[in-house]
Amino acid sequence: MTTQTHGFRELHDGPGAFVIPNPWDIGSARILESLGFSALATTSAGLAFSLGLPEGQVPREAVLTHCRELVNAVAIPVSADLEKGFGDSPQSAAETVRAAAETGLAGCSLEDHTGVPEDPIYAFGHAVERIAAAVEAAQALDRDFVLTARCENLLWGRNDIDDTIARLKAYEAAGADVVYAPGLHDLETIRMVCSAVNCPVNVVMGMPGATFGVAELSQAGVRRISVGSAFARLIYGKLIEASQEILTQGTFGFAHQAASFPILDDIFRKAQARTAS
Repeated sequence: MTTQTHGFRELHDGPGAFVIPNPWDIGSARILESLGFSALATTSAGLAFSLGLPEGQVPREAVLTHCRELVNAVAIPVSADLEKGFGDSPQSAAETVRAAAETGLAGCSLEDHTGVPEDPIYAFGHAVERIAAAVEAAQALDRDFVLTARCENLLWGRNDIDDTIARLKAYEAAGADVVYAPGLHDLETIRMVCSAVNCPVNVVMGMPGATFGVAELSQAGVRRISVGSAFARLIYGKLIEASQEILTQGTFGFAHQAASFPILDDIFRKAQARTAS
């Protein structure tokens, strides 16, 4: 068992919620670790953007290489956003879990989004079968692996909270360790979701709309808080803003907001020394 998997499941036990931020490359992963976070999760969108690709277009091997690089770059658990996995069938969901585990990941998430905008969500029964197959694969591993099941209804115009909760409950019944429905925008609905299941619930902050603090989300029953692609989008937003300043004003005031060279250099020197030892 790799040391990076130790304690990941226990972080979900509470009391209260923990924050699992989402780096998009080795540098951001090492910065977040150095600041004191206890675990990290990849962001599929952040990875895609860093490669100059739209989300959902990163090849399987590139995704797995990225996961392996982040696992090897830090000493804390890393989970992965693996979108729908590497195929549509239950068998492919199981293979995704096995491939993810081989990289040293402490867990991963699988979603019920098909990747087809015209028909974005898998049929209920098929979606449950995929999670059941992934659970079976995870439980057959020789080490602990935390599987998160995602319902993508709310991100694809299916604003049916009853169906969303029904799916999350079915995913839990199939053996998912954590459930997650991105797109929840009010505390009352978040509280409803958390009370409908017995397993930990992940909520994402940093999306457009209302945001809530850790204390508020903990009181609503949330056990894990991620930020998805928000950090990556923040950095790219600052790059766009700084570039527009140069192009439109001919000034370089953005440099006053840049991270200190010595601080970044120190973080990466210490990380390099640790991984080399």
